[in-house]
Amino acid sequence: MGVQQNIRNILNELAQNAQGIDNAQADRLIAHIRKAGHIFLQGAGRSGIAIRGFANRLLHLGFSVSVVGEISSPHSKAGDLLILASGSGETGSLKSLAQKAVESGVDVALITLKADSSIGRLATCVLALPGTAKTENARAEGAFSQPMGSAFEQLCFITCDAIILELMAQLGESSHSMFKRHADFE
Repeated sequence: MGVQQNIRNILNELAQNAQGIDNAQADRLIAHIRKAGHIFLQGAGRSGIAIRGFANRLLHLGFSVSVVGEISSPHSKAGDLLILASGSGETGSLKSLAQKAVESGVDVALITLKADSSIGRLATCVLALPGTAKTENARAEGAFSQPMGSAFEQLCFITCDAIILELMAQLGESSHSMFKRHADFE
């Protein structure tokens, strides 16, 4: 098939899946982000990589953010927001985090493939991304499909960047104003 054809297939898959994103769900997530006192973010595996990129851009927009588990992460309080990325909505460590957040009065937002999942039922806000959950035989089920959860993780990253663009417009931010908040000790 070749790398170029694989790239075209990946981009086509993501473009097709992106058509099914519910703008109202994204708008609710944006509203929760804007009103949050502090924003905690977490995901496991490759979803965790996508959510860390989102945390970084939220920081550049001036939001108070931290990735769960970092030593500089503050104590949570009511009015804060926990954003989780989990394709299945069933990741054990993230379910525990969501439950603890709910018990602490912290709102939970979930970016997922499965709105009706354990974490989805705990969440105040769910952004469901179209696609299929990772399975052992996903590629054998029919048309082109990336292995495991790749399509979710990629669409999660792109969707988070699209949310950043919307927040930039709402807040009157630009790359120039955001760059002033970019790390200078690297």
